[in-house]
Amino acid sequence: MIKAILGKKLGMTHIFEKDTLVPVTLVEAGPCIIVQKKMQDKDGYEAIQIGFKETKRLNKPRLGYFEKRGIPSQKYLREIRMKSMDECEAGDEIRVNIFKEGDLVSVSGISKGKGFAGVVKRHGFKGGPASHGAKQWHRRPGSIGASADPSRVFKGKKMPGRMGWEKMTVHNLKVVKIDEKENLLLIKGSLPGKGGDLLTIKGHES
Repeated sequence: MIKAILGKKLGMTHIFEKDTLVPVTLVEAGPCIIVQKKMQDKDGYEAIQIGFKETKRLNKPRLGYFEKRGIPSQKYLREIRMKSMDECEAGDEIRVNIFKEGDLVSVSGISKGKGFAGVVKRHGFKGGPASHGAKQWHRRPGSIGASADPSRVFKGKKMPGRMGWEKMTVHNLKVVKIDEKENLLLIKGSLPGKGGDLLTIKGHES
């Protein structure tokens, strides 16, 4: 059974469960359509290619790709590896009812970009002393060298740099509520990205 869908993050809110406040993220999940099946004998691996958000604003090669398959053109395309390909065919629709309340899911997306950041914000460094003549030292990283031997800075050293805007996955999040009419998933906790960003939601069976 397919337990994977694409969705758009709408924002966060909260609901009550037995007098307990539960923070949830609203996701507009699907409906998605299976555009293509990737097979082991032909492509070297097994996966499904699913599309989300029908649109006509595509270039001619991309429009031709969908016309060739007789499928409405989609704004987003993603491939998802599957353990079993028997229950899906190109053109099949995937809706939020593949999940049920209480399911655990993994959600992947691009985290918020925070621009260039120093070591205090990026890595949680304590910073330097704030007294005894420590002028302009409060948020510096300190020494990074390794003396005369090996006389270089090791790769992977925690340094200032670009923060965020990278793919991340959050596992074992609970589906709190499903609204089939509005194609909404309410997932407990926070998810990667900002409002409007694309998310891939996978159940543990896929």
